Amino acid sequence: MNQITVKIDGMMCGMCEAHICDTIRRAFPGAKKVSASSKRGEAKFLLEREADGELLKKAIGDTGYTFVSVSSEPYEKRGLFR
Repeated sequence: MNQITVKIDGMMCGMCEAHICDTIRRAFPGAKKVSASSKRGEAKFLLEREADGELLKKAIGDTGYTFVSVSSEPYEKRGLFR
């Protein structure tokens, strides 16, 4: 499982965050724990595979926001006592 972090310019409010989350879910149907923060200017989600950067860039660009960058790191679910 990979945690994908996408830097995005142009989000201003909660509706912007919801719009980005919906866009990510449509572009990557297997995405889990999708969240966005207008304050941090980023969205995060979990995916079983690597995210296609070009698909992500196009999907975000089509919504009117500016794609800045994407990064991926391995994600390990932590247990209750970790």
